[in-house]
Amino acid sequence: MNAGKFILSSLFDKLKESLVSVLPVSLLVIALSLTPLVNIPLKELNVFVIGAFLLIFGIGLFNLGADMAMTPMGQYIGEGLTKSRKIAILASVGFVMGTLITIAEPDLAVLASQVSSIMNGKVLIATVGIGVGLMLLLGVFKIVLHLDLTSILLYSYMFLFCLAAILIDKGKGSLLALSFDSGGVTTGPITVPFIMAIGVGIAMTIGGRGANENSFGLIALCSVGPILAVLALSLVSKGSLSFDIPDYSMDTILSEGIWELFKDTMQDVATSLFLVVFVFIILQVVMLRLPLSKLVQILIGLIHTFVGLVLFLSSVELSFMPIGFSIGTQLAAQNPWIMIGFAFVLGNVVVLAEPAVQVLNKQVEEITGGEVSRKQMMIALSVGVGVSIGLSLLRVHLGFSLLYYLVPGYLLSLGLSFVVPKLYTAIAFDSGGVASGPLTSSFILPMVVGACVTMQGANAVLDFAFGVVAMVAMTPLITIQSLGFKSVMSVKYRKSKAMRRIMEADEDQIIYFE
Repeated sequence: MNAGKFILSSLFDKLKESLVSVLPVSLLVIALSLTPLVNIPLKELNVFVIGAFLLIFGIGLFNLGADMAMTPMGQYIGEGLTKSRKIAILASVGFVMGTLITIAEPDLAVLASQVSSIMNGKVLIATVGIGVGLMLLLGVFKIVLHLDLTSILLYSYMFLFCLAAILIDKGKGSLLALSFDSGGVTTGPITVPFIMAIGVGIAMTIGGRGANENSFGLIALCSVGPILAVLALSLVSKGSLSFDIPDYSMDTILSEGIWELFKDTMQDVATSLFLVVFVFIILQVVMLRLPLSKLVQILIGLIHTFVGLVLFLSSVELSFMPIGFSIGTQLAAQNPWIMIGFAFVLGNVVVLAEPAVQVLNKQVEEITGGEVSRKQMMIALSVGVGVSIGLSLLRVHLGFSLLYYLVPGYLLSLGLSFVVPKLYTAIAFDSGGVASGPLTSSFILPMVVGACVTMQGANAVLDFAFGVVAMVAMTPLITIQSLGFKSVMSVKYRKSKAMRRIMEADEDQIIYFE
């Protein structure tokens, strides 16, 4: 099979996967529009359907591009720098790559645009980028020196909650949810394939016992960094805490012109990919020196990635964000408990449409040799995200602090890390960052904002609506580690059962050797 046919065949497979991913969410929204619970005008519903088709093509092209370009680039960088045996260079490149990729992450830009009334978007993005860069640097040392991920995460979260307590004491508790949401949106479609591949490349080059386990954990660390950075920024910031609701109207986007939306998105995605490619070219000239055939493959993959991300992000902003806000306001007005139930169902299916989740599931299945299958991962993530969004709407309805969820949730997840295999812990914390992707910040968050406006009023949005991304990032830590706990208990039960049979055996059944 020649290269062209192989790419077409791969693209067809990716489109089938993306169709299965997007169809449940789309059908759920369309079915809801046919009920008296919400009123979605025919024009907006038609735009939503068109956006869903664009989303299918966008996810398919992105996943193909990730396989051909983003993942190989990350692995080549990880392998090449590790073989140089210069840890200082490896760590420095890790910091630079982490910072630049995060600054260019579209998910972060979506969040920054929604909170521009209380925090300068460029400052927020730069702060988050530095936070990711520092934690990726730490992650490199973790892999090279075989440091324990559980211990690093434990101390990181202890420091994190200390900063949170200081923030509340200073009367800036309203910024707490935004800080935690910053960690969730950081690990998006650009960063996840790249950072995970860097981890795999470094760990496999170093080798040794536990190389598979050692390759995970970078996403987990890179999710903690932004939270710490934004908490620190919030402590020193002196801006107003008066939050203005963003304009989620579809009519506004249509009046400005769809082409303008596509043009702005193309500029953002081009900037994202340029920063990644620029650093890669420098490393290629100085150190990697990959053959032309591999460079051509990466170039073709980058083109697919560019087109896929443009279609994905444009369709989300054009149709999913306005529809999400409209559903939130209308369902909450009908009945808050119906809103909570719908949020749980929606959460179970929305994670299917996250591009980075597909990348993670594939790499987990490969690294674990099928011990953790894609199906197991997807079920655990779906249930976790469904519960997290349902609980977030319950918090909006009752109006209590996000810490009532986060403190016991992280205590439980960190506690499980001491009793389950370390591989499950690393996968779980990586999954938490990946699950909170583009649809969470641009569909789920507007929906929760809309519900909060109806239930608690516009002034309460900063306190109660934000935090849903953080919840989506937290619950998979518990659900996936539960898979590991079940595995441990199953092994213990089988051993106990076998030993009991031996002890209960009749003496006549025992064979003695002389």
